[in-house]
Amino acid sequence: MVYFSVRETLVMPLISVSMYPGRSKEQKAEFAAAITEAAIKILKTKKEHVIIVYKEDPKENWFISGEPM
Repeated sequence: MVYFSVRETLVMPLISVSMYPGRSKEQKAEFAAAITEAAIKILKTKKEHVIIVYKEDPKENWFISGEPM
């Protein structure tokens, strides 16, 4: 694991991904790798500065226009 000082973390993109639970560890790793590569290319950042965070909330916590999904 790579650790950064507070100063270094101020320049990185922190990307939060919300989704339903159920994806495998491998799927999350593959998706994080793809997001990281896109961030490097589009945002012109370094790989070691990209942080991906998954937030998994059950489907019953998701609503559109006040209605359950």
